[in-house]
Amino acid sequence: MILRVAWVGGFVPPNLIPARLPVLSVYADGRVLTQAPQIEIFPPPALPGLEVRQISPEDAWKLVDLAVAAGVGGTADYGRPGVADVPSTRFTVLTDDGLKSTEVYALGDGEDGFTSGLTPAQIAARRPLWDLMSKLNDLSGTLGPDAVSASRLYAPSAIAAIVEPYRDPGPDQPAQPERSWPGPELPGERLSGGLDLHCVTATGAAAAQVQAAAVRANTLTPWQSGGKQWTLTLRPLLPDEAGCVDLTRQS
Repeated sequence: MILRVAWVGGFVPPNLIPARLPVLSVYADGRVLTQAPQIEIFPPPALPGLEVRQISPEDAWKLVDLAVAAGVGGTADYGRPGVADVPSTRFTVLTDDGLKSTEVYALGDGEDGFTSGLTPAQIAARRPLWDLMSKLNDLSGTLGPDAVSASRLYAPSAIAAIVEPYRDPGPDQPAQPERSWPGPELPGERLSGGLDLHCVTATGAAAAQVQAAAVRANTLTPWQSGGKQWTLTLRPLLPDEAGCVDLTRQS
């Protein structure tokens, strides 16, 4: 992984903090991973999808250069706007000195109210990063119309499950059929970071079985394992992620 943009923090349920997918991940071989469009139904599908597009390795490093030029890895003062419960945008790039990150709270375009309490210098420092977001969201416009392949669904080789004792969704939600969990025994290892959550990782054949079971499940599905019911938040692992510990590092 040579470039990543992710949202961190903000006012979200605890189970979604380690399960949140990055906005964009770029790899040295030219793969670009982003979250796939999600069908607008409730409850949503159990397993979110990822899309992968291909650019050249040379263009992948051009994106890194754009990020560095925008200030990623630098020491600029971005301030902290006077708004609450908004996530920060974390930019990470691979440099000759290793991975470097820059995190900006409530990054916006200057017209969304996220400038309260900021100095003119802080607002000016934020602008290149907002422009970088626009360039990364339009890779064909940034790199050229023939530089980016069509998107295809990414097939993860491993899937993590954030595990909690089953939470009854309440009488206002439709009853959900129980599903048998085909992955590793639940609840798994406890996540660090002060969260009362556990995590397991399904790999190989188990990952394929989890993916097949998730097609018939949603985020409110009760999963049965070891004679108990569990609420699971499923998360496909990215190529640079090996297991649950990586989700804690990125949250």
